Amino acid sequence: MLLVLLAIILAMGGAMLLNKAYTPEYGLDLAGGTTVTLQPVTPNGSAPSQESLDLAVNIIRERVNGSGISDAEVAKSGDNIVISVPGAGQEEVVKLVGTTAELRFRQVLAIGAGSPPPPGQLSTQAPTPTPTPSASGRKGNKESKPAGSETPRPDATAAPDTGATPAGRALSSALTNPSPGATTAPSAEPSGDKSAKPGSSAAPDASAPPTAPPAAPEDPMAGVDTAGIDPAALKRFETLDCAKDAGVGAQDAPDKQYVGCSQDGSTKFVLDKAAVTGTSIDSASSGVDQTTGEWLVQLAFKGQGPDQWSKVTTTAFNSQAPRNQVAMVLDGVVISAPVIQEPITGGRAQISGSFTQVTADELANQLKYGALPLKFEKSSIEEVSSTLGADQLRGGLIAGAIGLLLVVIYSMLYYRGLGVVSVLSLVVATIVTYQSVVLLGAFAGFRLSLPHIIGLIVSIGITADSFIVYFERIRDEMKEGRRSLRTAIEVAWVRARRTILIADAVMFIAAVVLYFLAVGGVAGFAFAMGLTTLIDIAVVFMFTKPFVAMLARLKFFAKGHKLSGLDAERMSEAPVASKTVPQEA
Repeated sequence: MLLVLLAIILAMGGAMLLNKAYTPEYGLDLAGGTTVTLQPVTPNGSAPSQESLDLAVNIIRERVNGSGISDAEVAKSGDNIVISVPGAGQEEVVKLVGTTAELRFRQVLAIGAGSPPPPGQLSTQAPTPTPTPSASGRKGNKESKPAGSETPRPDATAAPDTGATPAGRALSSALTNPSPGATTAPSAEPSGDKSAKPGSSAAPDASAPPTAPPAAPEDPMAGVDTAGIDPAALKRFETLDCAKDAGVGAQDAPDKQYVGCSQDGSTKFVLDKAAVTGTSIDSASSGVDQTTGEWLVQLAFKGQGPDQWSKVTTTAFNSQAPRNQVAMVLDGVVISAPVIQEPITGGRAQISGSFTQVTADELANQLKYGALPLKFEKSSIEEVSSTLGADQLRGGLIAGAIGLLLVVIYSMLYYRGLGVVSVLSLVVATIVTYQSVVLLGAFAGFRLSLPHIIGLIVSIGITADSFIVYFERIRDEMKEGRRSLRTAIEVAWVRARRTILIADAVMFIAAVVLYFLAVGGVAGFAFAMGLTTLIDIAVVFMFTKPFVAMLARLKFFAKGHKLSGLDAERMSEAPVASKTVPQEA
C-alpha cells in the first residue's frame, strides 16, 4: 500500500509538471475578478416578477459556478443581478452570463443574402460564395447530424459551401432507423432539387449556391413559395440588413415565425414557428468525433422533444429546397441551417463544424444550464480587486501552521515514538491535499478562497483523530501483557478501522448535505471538508497502518523502549512492577 500511495503522489506531481500548475488558483476574495451588473428588461417596461429573477439567479449561478467550487458569486440587488467571477476577463464573463442561450429549431421557409437586394427584388437563393473563407473558430457554419452516426462526413459531397452560408448538411445515417411515417420526396419534384439520399455522392443541386447572381425577375415573388409565410415576416425579410442588425440577443417568440441572420451576417432566413425549444433539451455536452477528430456538441432531448425533433426533420426531408433545411436559432441568431437528408429519430443530434474545445464547451454549458427567463442589459462591468488579499491569506496559512504544530507537539509528547507516525501521516496528507487543490484548479475550475482554507484547517483535527483512535486501540490490546506488538497492531486495526470509517462517513455525509443545500462560501467550506475527509481515509489505510506495521519490526518498538510510547509503564494501568509487556525475540 505504501508503494501504491507513492505512485499516486508521483502521478499527481507529474500531472502538475505537465500542465505547469504549481500553485492553486485563488478565489474572488484573494485574487479579485470581474463584477457584472445585469438589469432586466421586460416587454412592457414593468418590474420583473421575483419568481423570474430567482430563476435567472439560479441559472446564472449554474453557468458561472455549476460545480460549486469556482468561488463565483451571484446575488440579487433590488431588481438587478450582480455577478462576481474570480480571475476572469470582462469579455469572458459578459459572454457567459449575458446570453439567453435558448436553442430553438425552426424549419427554413426562405433564404436570402444578408444585405437587402435592390428594391422590388426578393432573393430566396443562397448568396454567391465569396473567395474569402469564414474565420477560424466561428461557431456558425456548423452541421447537424444524428448522434452515433458511423458515416464519415464526406467533404467532397457537402451541399452548400459553408464559407458562403451557414447551411451545412445532416449526415446520411441517423441514430436509429427512419421513422415508419417518413416518405420520400414528392415524385413531381425535379430530380435535381432533391436532397442527397444516404450514400449519394452528389450534392443537392437546389441548395448549392449559384456561380453567378441570378438575373432579377420581373416579378419579385417569382419562384418563391410563399405558402404559409406570414406577410409581416416577408416584409421584414425583404428590408432586413444583417450588416446593420444581426439580431444578437433578440428574444424570438417560439409561437411566431422569425426572420433572422447567420452569425457572420452573410445570410438571412425566414423561419417557421419553433418546432423544438431549448426547454426540451435534456443534456448537452462537448466531445470529439472519433471519425473526423472534430469537436462537436451533442444534444439529447426529453419529454416531447424526441417526437418534435423527429417530426420536424421528417417534414423538412419531404420538402423542396430551401424548406428541406432546419435552422438552429440561439440567442436570436441562426448558428446552423443544415439540409436534412433523412428523418432523425431517437431524440439525439450533434452540432459540428468549426469548433475548438473552448467554443464547444462554451456552447454546451450554455445549452445545458438553460435559458434566462428575462432579457438583461449590462448596466455596469468592472474589474474588482481582492477583498482580503495577501495579508489575510498569510494569516489563514499561519493559523493552519500553528494548529498543525500544536498537533505535532501533542503527538510527540503523548505518543513519543508513535508520534513520528502521526507527524509523517500529516505530512503525507498535506502533500496529497496540496496536489489535489492545484489539480482541481487546473482541470475543474476550483479556486481557493478563505472558506476553503478554513475547511482545510478544520480537517487537521479530523486527520489527527483517526491516528488517536488507532493508537489507543493498539495500547488497549497490549495492556495487561495479553498480546505482542505485532499481534496487537493487526487486532487493533480490525477494530479501529470500523470506528474511523464511521466517524469519517458521518463527517462526509454532513459535508455532502451542506454542499448541496448551501451556496457560495458555505458550499466551498463543505467541499474542502469533504475532500480532506476522503484524503484522511486514503492516508490512514495506505500509509498509517502499513507504516506502523513496518515499525513493529524494529526492536525500538518491539522491545518496548521507554521512548517508543509502547513501554510497560504506559501500557499498564497498575504499577509497573506488577505488569509486563510481552517482548518479541
